[in-house]
Amino acid sequence: MAPSAQSDIVTAAVLVIGDEILSGRTQDQNSHYIARYLADIGVDLREVRVVPDDEDEIVAAVNALRGRYDYVFTTGGIGPTHDDITADAIARAFGVPIEEDPRAIAMLLERLKLDQLNAARRRMARIPQGAELVENSLTKAPGFMIDNVIVMAGVPMIMHLMLDAVAPKLKTGVRVLVETIDAAGVPEGRYAAGLTALAAAHPEVSAGSYPHFSQAGVHNEIVLRSRDAAALAAASVAVRALIESLRGDRATC
Repeated sequence: MAPSAQSDIVTAAVLVIGDEILSGRTQDQNSHYIARYLADIGVDLREVRVVPDDEDEIVAAVNALRGRYDYVFTTGGIGPTHDDITADAIARAFGVPIEEDPRAIAMLLERLKLDQLNAARRRMARIPQGAELVENSLTKAPGFMIDNVIVMAGVPMIMHLMLDAVAPKLKTGVRVLVETIDAAGVPEGRYAAGLTALAAAHPEVSAGSYPHFSQAGVHNEIVLRSRDAAALAAASVAVRALIESLRGDRATC
């Protein structure tokens, strides 16, 4: 992984592709995993978009996102069936040919015999011209990276492996540091004004309030995020002092 200059912020988007996501038949697990993974390596996920298995929609989304962010990660649509059209859409978005790639065929033959490499399986070896392959150590059918677009499988286990394979090639920025402060016993309505004032006083720190609802009642947490460790520490001290000053108030909101 190549760290960028300390002042750099590296951004990304995730494009989830698949009718099954939009219909509710399949729950998207990949964007959540990618978000946490990228945060850990110093890449800010700024947008998640979901599109159907429609080539025009995929092309439009890829072209919009790749010009806006440092990286675009796509998931889904690179399998062996007729509705797996992501590779074709990416080739069209970049204006390059797509053809069977000997490198991808060689990867597939690590797992399959030549006579098992039927037309459907060969679809998974069709790669846009100029793309770099992304290894899949489980089933061997590769993803690929072309310019700043990384194309990965929709199956979570395979996507995880592809993300591991491509991560060392990414440029990264300064990691966002996170601190969570327990505000149990203090309703949001009591600390909202104070938190707003503290956020204004600590502009290098992002502050958010997150209530959790359960049978036991409402449990609030305040989450602070910053790339500046000293600024985060100062904001944390101030927020903890605010909460302690209000603790014990039993108002409900």
